[in-house]
Amino acid sequence: MANGDLNWIANFIWGIADDILRDVYVRGKYRDVILPMTVIRRLDAVLEPTKQAVIKMKESLDKRKITNQDAALRSAAGQAFYNTSPFTLHDLKARAKQQLKSDFETYLDGFSPNVQEILEKFKFRNQVATMVEADILGYMIEKFLENSINLSPNPVFNQDGSVRLPALDNHTMGTIFEELIRRFNEENNEEAGEHFTPRDVVKLMAKLIFLPIADKIESGTYLVYDGACGTGGMLSVAEESLVELAKKQKKEVSIHLFGQEINPETYAITKADLLIKGEGDEAENFKWGSTLSQDGFPTREFDFMLSNPPYGKSWKTDLDRMGGKADIKDPRFIIEYAGDPEFSLLTRSSDGQLMFLANKLCKMKHDTKLGSRIAEVHNGSALFTGDAGQGESNIRRWIIENDWLEAIIALPLNIFYNTGIATYIWVLTNRKSAKRKGKVQLIDASAWFKPLRKNLGKKNCELSEEDIKKICDLFLSFKETAESKIFSNEALGYWKVLVERPLRFSVDLSSANVNRFAQLCKEADEELLAKLVQRISKSLGAGPHMDFNIFMEAVDNDASEHNVKMTTKRQKFLESELAKKDENAKPVIKKIHKHGQAEANPIEGLFVVTLDGKKHVVEYEPDTDLRDTEQVPLLEDGGVEAFFRREVLPYVPDAWIDTKSTKIGYEVSFTRYFYKPQQLRSLEEIRVDIEKIEKESDGLLRSILDISGGN
Repeated sequence: MANGDLNWIANFIWGIADDILRDVYVRGKYRDVILPMTVIRRLDAVLEPTKQAVIKMKESLDKRKITNQDAALRSAAGQAFYNTSPFTLHDLKARAKQQLKSDFETYLDGFSPNVQEILEKFKFRNQVATMVEADILGYMIEKFLENSINLSPNPVFNQDGSVRLPALDNHTMGTIFEELIRRFNEENNEEAGEHFTPRDVVKLMAKLIFLPIADKIESGTYLVYDGACGTGGMLSVAEESLVELAKKQKKEVSIHLFGQEINPETYAITKADLLIKGEGDEAENFKWGSTLSQDGFPTREFDFMLSNPPYGKSWKTDLDRMGGKADIKDPRFIIEYAGDPEFSLLTRSSDGQLMFLANKLCKMKHDTKLGSRIAEVHNGSALFTGDAGQGESNIRRWIIENDWLEAIIALPLNIFYNTGIATYIWVLTNRKSAKRKGKVQLIDASAWFKPLRKNLGKKNCELSEEDIKKICDLFLSFKETAESKIFSNEALGYWKVLVERPLRFSVDLSSANVNRFAQLCKEADEELLAKLVQRISKSLGAGPHMDFNIFMEAVDNDASEHNVKMTTKRQKFLESELAKKDENAKPVIKKIHKHGQAEANPIEGLFVVTLDGKKHVVEYEPDTDLRDTEQVPLLEDGGVEAFFRREVLPYVPDAWIDTKSTKIGYEVSFTRYFYKPQQLRSLEEIRVDIEKIEKESDGLLRSILDISGGN
């Protein structure tokens, strides 16, 4: 069906809402009526041809007192659902106003149990009383029955057998639903199209997961999964693509779709479409609820997975349901990896998009020839947010070090309904081809698009068939071009190194400073500490002391001699109120190692100093104010130590690395890899512009002076 027809149908349905509901509902609430009514009319149109057969079957079953009637009624309807009431919507159209409410409710109650779930998710019965009270229910039914529109998956014919109105297949119906929901959400100031992906992007995603293994598809059963399935459009396109591919390879495949959706309306639409397709059993493979905290398929593994999860959306509620960050034990997100028995894949609670990807990775097949292939859409933050050791970076590390990431494709801006921000398709598999092993391909397709004649929300462009082919060809060729960069896995990783510098304190034991300190001690009820310092000032002398270690040794000796307990609080008081940081002072010693207990290694903070005429290996107390971090590429020749000697020690020779704090992180920077600097203008061009401005300003100044002179 052409885009013009799609827009016409969407506009027609929107017009019903605007004509009938305007004075009864605020515009943001139109969806509560229009979406379920659209589904009901679609179901009703499918059931019309077999309505009498169902009624007769129902009467026969009741007469024989058969209670388990579901299978027989489905058979009579020729569908995976049915309606046993005596009415169709055409019958209700002619009912008297006073009888309509009762008959309409009887009609709704007549639907099979699988449709009842759909109506419950829409909460549609809550709206019936409102529509009856406002006397608009009859008008609503009449509008949906107009002969200028066909919501059925079957065409409407003219008397001569020609098609008057084309069929509305499930794929097209899903597109119309998504456009309606986008409009309703805009009216309600919500994120329009939050759950939906344009069909051009879906087609690209399907090709990216199927084309690389096109010649390896065998006859058999394949499971396809979407953990944020919306109206199921992505799964429908994937199914069509795989069936088409199998036919070209002369293979027979059985495809089973699985999905999970948290929004009750979109879940209901998906279930309805599956029933209309005659896939009632398949509808059981779709679950309602949060994928993160209520995984509908905890033991399933899938051949192909694709999704557009919500990004920039909080998952704090899910986190709380799973026990909170401290107590969560879900094996999808807390795994054993890299020697860490509790390697965390938990992202910031403000954005859970990468958690959906982690969920899919835990559902990969590892014991089949094809393994699993995944395509998932993310925004730019998934590429680089999260410091080394944090959830986002850990997910990237887990993926890349397992060599699962095939490619990331940058899409054009403004290609989604709800946002103009940069978006990317991640392509992953646990069965990389030989040429891709150990490598990641980045493709910048942001300039490949076709402008739309009219915007759909924020979407002002789309991927044409030529654009999709160009991207796929570049992906399959796996070659370096201006738009395609290939990196080793290690090139995307780095060590995050904590660089420390020693704490240096000097102590002024002048009488003025000691008296000032005594006053502070009095206020803090620490007179014993004041007397201790006064005694030390006499033994060490009144001048400034540049070695805090000697001062503290004197403090400890005096405290021991006079039974003063040197608590941590008292030591901190000395450091904050008596000592002061001084870059010319000696480093403060944190720990002295016994002979043979440690070897000197200044890079790791183990220094040799002479104490009491003997050499010792010591560790210095780090100064937190001078603490810094460095990112060292994993491909650094000579590793962290070589980088440290070259980039750090020449500038801060007393620095060392806190090796226990070193972490590995991964990030992907499209900006860095595909940056194209603008060519600077020549001096001649700049000179011409300056002369032009001078002439213009001179003429303006003269006109101002002439006006002044005239006055």
